[in-house]
Order: sequence, then C-alpha cells, then structure tokens
Amino acid sequence: MNEKPVQGFGGLWNISFGFFGIQIGFALQNANMSRIFQTLGGSLDDLSYLWVAAPLTGLLIQPIIGHYSDRTWNRLGRRRPYFLAGAVLAALALFVMPEARILWFAAVTLWVLDASINVSMEPFRAFVGDMLRKDQHTAGYALQTAFIGAGAVVGSIFPFVLAHLGVSGTALGGVPDTVRYSFWFGGAALLLAVLWTVGNVKEYSPAQMAAFGERDPVEGVGEPMRALAARGLGRSLAWIVGGVVIVAAVPLLALQKEVYLLGALLIAYGVASIVAIRLARGGKTDNALSMIVGDFAGMPLVMKRLALVQFFSWSALFIMWIFTTPVVAQYMFGASDPKSAAYNAGGDWVGVLFAVYNGVAALAALLVLPRLAARIGKVRTHIACLLCGAAAYASFFVIRDPNWLILSEIGVGIAWASILAMPYAILASSLPQAKLGIYMGLFNVFIVVPQLLVATVMGSVLKAFFPTEPIWTMAFAAIVMALAALAMLRVPETGDRAVS
Repeated sequence: MNEKPVQGFGGLWNISFGFFGIQIGFALQNANMSRIFQTLGGSLDDLSYLWVAAPLTGLLIQPIIGHYSDRTWNRLGRRRPYFLAGAVLAALALFVMPEARILWFAAVTLWVLDASINVSMEPFRAFVGDMLRKDQHTAGYALQTAFIGAGAVVGSIFPFVLAHLGVSGTALGGVPDTVRYSFWFGGAALLLAVLWTVGNVKEYSPAQMAAFGERDPVEGVGEPMRALAARGLGRSLAWIVGGVVIVAAVPLLALQKEVYLLGALLIAYGVASIVAIRLARGGKTDNALSMIVGDFAGMPLVMKRLALVQFFSWSALFIMWIFTTPVVAQYMFGASDPKSAAYNAGGDWVGVLFAVYNGVAALAALLVLPRLAARIGKVRTHIACLLCGAAAYASFFVIRDPNWLILSEIGVGIAWASILAMPYAILASSLPQAKLGIYMGLFNVFIVVPQLLVATVMGSVLKAFFPTEPIWTMAFAAIVMALAALAMLRVPETGDRAVS
C-alpha cells in the first residue's frame, strides 16, 4: 500500500486557498444582510428569520453535497466540481444582491447566495482529508482555519475601509455604495480564490485512492442499509411527536414564532427517516435519502462524541454573535436604545472586537495549534482552547472598560481557531476516507442545530427571565463552552480509532 505524498507549505496553501475567498463572501453576507433588508423596508421583527436562514440552508444542503461528492469522479476530480460550481453561483449572487430594489428579490438572492456558499464550503472540508496524509491533517485544517480568519477580517472591514476612503455610505433609494462595491469585490475574490485551488491542485484518481488503501464509497453501502432496514419506526415516531409537542407549545407558552421552525424540522426528519426505512426494507437502497439517513444513524463513535462537543461549542458561539452588541452597548457604553449614538458606538466597537478574534484565530491556527497538538495531542489542545473561550465569555461580567474586551476576544479567537480546526483534524484521521464527504456534511448538523436552538429559544428565555439584563447570555455562553471542554474528555485521541 502506497502513502500519499507529503505536502509542503505551498501544497497546503493551494489546497485551502479557495476557502479564503469563500469566507470573504460569507463575512460580507453576515455583516451586511440585516442592513440590506432594513434598507429595503424589512422590519426588525423580520431580521430573526435571516439568522435562521443561513444555518437552515447548510442543514439541508451540506449532507446532500457530501453524499454526492463522495461518488463523483470526472475530469475536474471529486470535490472540485462542487466548490467550483458553488463559487460561480455565489459570485453571481454577490454581484446581483446589492442591485436589489425590492425586499423579496433581496431575500431570494440571499438564499441563493447562502446555498451556493454551502455548496462550495462543504467539499473543502473533505478535500483536505482527501489530499493529505493523517500526520498532516492538523497542519492542513489549521491553515484552512487561518484562511477563514483572514477572509472574515477582510470581508468584515471592507465597507469600513471604503467609507474612510470617501465612498458614500448613505442609502439613497438602494444599498449604499460602500456595501455595493464590497459585494462586487467579494464576488471577484471568492471566484478567483476558488479558481486558484482548482487550477493548482490535482485530485487523486480512483486508482490512486485505491492504492492508498481507500475503498470506493459504493462498496460500503450494504452494512448501513441492512442496519437501516432492521430499525423499528419507534425513534422516527418519537422525532415526529417531539416536533408536534414543540409546535403546540409555541402559542401555549407564548414562545417566539421562530420556534415553529424547530418543531417543523423534527417532524420533517421523522417523516424522512420513516420513508428511508421503508425504502431500505423494500430493497430500494440505491437512493440518496436512505443512504444519508443510514449513514447518520450509523455514525462512528468518535463522531458521535465530537457531535456533543460541537453542539455545546457552537451554542456558545451563536449566543456571542447575537447578543454581544446589546451587552457591550448596555454595560460598556451605557446605552440600551438602538437609536442612540452611544448604542451605535457600542455596535461599531463590537465590529472591531469581532475583527480581533478572527485575526487572533488566523494567527493561532498558524503559529500555535499545530505545535501544541504535536506536543500534547489534538484532544488536549482542543480542551485547553475551549476553556480559553469559556474564560473569555465569563470575563464580560467583570470588565467595564470596552478596551479591555480586546483581551477577552483573544480568548475567543483561540477557541474559534480550535473549533474550526481540531474537530475536523480528528474526524479526518478517524473516519473511513471513502465517506469523508457525507460524514463532514452530517457533522454540520451539529453546528446548525445549536444555532437554530439559540436563534429560536434563547430570545424567549431572555425575555422571560432577564428582559433587561442581556449580560446573562454571556453566562450561558461560558457554561456551555465549559461543557464542550468537559465533553471532549470522552473523545479518543487520533490513532485510537473508535468503533460504533
């Protein structure tokens, strides 16, 4: 059995450079979508749907793209056709989005943009695992994380830079020029970065992958399909009942209307699993639905344990993204009125803080994570970084000078770097190589579900118990990040392969 060749820094750079452009587009979307919708007449009550739209799109698309990318072999390769097609569509959406003049058109374009970014993003995770030896997985995902951080910084600050260069930031009948030019720049950067990776990296052929000891994904279909056919319908019905209970609880408990979406997703998964089981029992195993549900039900143990870690850590991150602005504005700038100058000054400072943690993440991924993982292992490295994040969130309770929050964001950046690198390095070294695409896509479920929970439930909790004290959201973030570190204790170090 042959070994994959060792990649130098140039090879690692080429493999992940496309992610730099993708993250620029993603950061532009996250930083400006609320502004665009409000400019076109969207109300504040409508903005929560936008926070839900992005993770929901990833939840639906990434497992599908992962499944099919495992089975694709053509002139472009295995993963490259998907992130190239997604990049072209995302670039077009970025060029069209700022030209929207009516709300519904902007909403449709946003969904196209987010779907396209997810089509590009998902195969890149598996691509690193495909191209690198196991002993280079940490370095590969760390460099990818550095590109994510750098792209986020560039995409986040570009409108700010244009405004300081004299470009108009006033909305006169449409999107401001600062946003329009930033989106055009982002579309070009995204496409060119992905084209760089496509043009400079040649994927291994099926014959080469077989020589590396990696079997065709189709060969492994039988076992999960037999397990799926043997499953009862009890769990599927439980998902449906749980969804119905949640939907019924919304009016009874006066929960926010977004909670309906969470219930609908549980019902949809229960129905989909029933259909998949019945297809498998009927011998109809050659369909994407049964294969995806079968792979989800048959996840390896290491992935199940990492899923719990992801659930906690991404819950903390989403709390931070939603609630940092009101916390900083109220407790550091003394303002709770979103229309006040002090509140907006707090919001501007949060933009700086977010740029800091992304910049720290890029540096930590390049300079700290690979060396630390080589010394103490991936699992201990991730635990230490998650605890840095928990301490950073807890520090919001004692810091009142906004300048000192930069220290907090250093801790957040260290945790963010590890969250984007270590779980994927552990997975890529522990999972069957032939199914990296589908498993990476399914792993995204445990990023999306906590985001949906936070977006749909946290607002109701805050309104019921702490209506005027958003600082308590940071307590939740600190606790769940610490729980993520605790859950990591059950994850085996790479090389100790766990079985399901």
